Amino acid sequence: MSDVQTLMDMGFPKERVEYALQVTSHKGVEMAMEWLLAHGDEEIPAAAAAAPAAPAAETATATAATASQDNAPSSSGATEAVAKSLKCDDCGKVLKDQTEVEYHAAKTGHANFSESTEEKKALTEEEKKEQLALIEEKLKQKRVEREEREKADALERERNRIRSGKDMTEARRRMEEIEMKKIVDQRKREKEEEKAARDRVRAKIEADKAARKARELKDSPQLSDAVASVSSTTTSVTSPTSVKSPPREYTETRIQVRLQDGSTLTSEFNVKEPLSAVRVFIQVKTGIETPFALMTSFPRKHFGDDDYEKPLEVLGLVPSAVIIMTKAAA
Repeated sequence: MSDVQTLMDMGFPKERVEYALQVTSHKGVEMAMEWLLAHGDEEIPAAAAAAPAAPAAETATATAATASQDNAPSSSGATEAVAKSLKCDDCGKVLKDQTEVEYHAAKTGHANFSESTEEKKALTEEEKKEQLALIEEKLKQKRVEREEREKADALERERNRIRSGKDMTEARRRMEEIEMKKIVDQRKREKEEEKAARDRVRAKIEADKAARKARELKDSPQLSDAVASVSSTTTSVTSPTSVKSPPREYTETRIQVRLQDGSTLTSEFNVKEPLSAVRVFIQVKTGIETPFALMTSFPRKHFGDDDYEKPLEVLGLVPSAVIIMTKAAA
């Protein structure tokens, strides 16, 4: 029985069997079967599938010729035993030719072989069924391993995608916090500069008043005595009332903002910050770029453009307040 027929009896298509024998240089059934198992999902070229399995016939012819020469009687007329196969002395397996010997040695590591008069028998029907069952089991196992490998790769890709998304969200959140801090610090510096400028102007005014009053007192001694007397009387009258405790001063205020969709944002601001800082806070947190207005419900007040530059304590939004976000006036 030919190698092609043997592999076809195991359930392989004829075209794939011929191509496998061609690829393995017709080195036997085992090598062709190994190739078919390893490349079960590959498409074979059309030209290769159509090519005849000529090398197999040539190999069979050469083998037959060699056998005929070996079986010819010697010049002495004596009949000698003819070696019909090769045998592995390590495991006892009968091998067809030198090619199978090399393949067996590379696969098992065995190194002891000898000639044998035993002819390698063709597979019986029972052996063919067992071989076919073994092949199907190997194909099934390879298919399961490939599916598990694909599932693991898909799971790893999904994990990488989720990890990348989390990293981007965290980076965006940090960027927002940094931008918000920059805006707040800028507003704080601007307010400190404005306060310092106002203090300088106020100090200059007070210095001018004191200088003018000193000149007036110098020009009128009687007015100086009267002013001193009034100052003494005022001090004696107002001194008992100085026991009153000063009003509490707040440095922070808690602002709750009700958005147009009903949700709320809450944060603490310095009482010296302007109302515009609250508007910037809303824009950073919501990403809203369209104009909007702010108001309070109690007392009901709509904040105008001038109010956004006023400190929160001046607008009465201390120590806490609720601000409502509304549509900008047309």
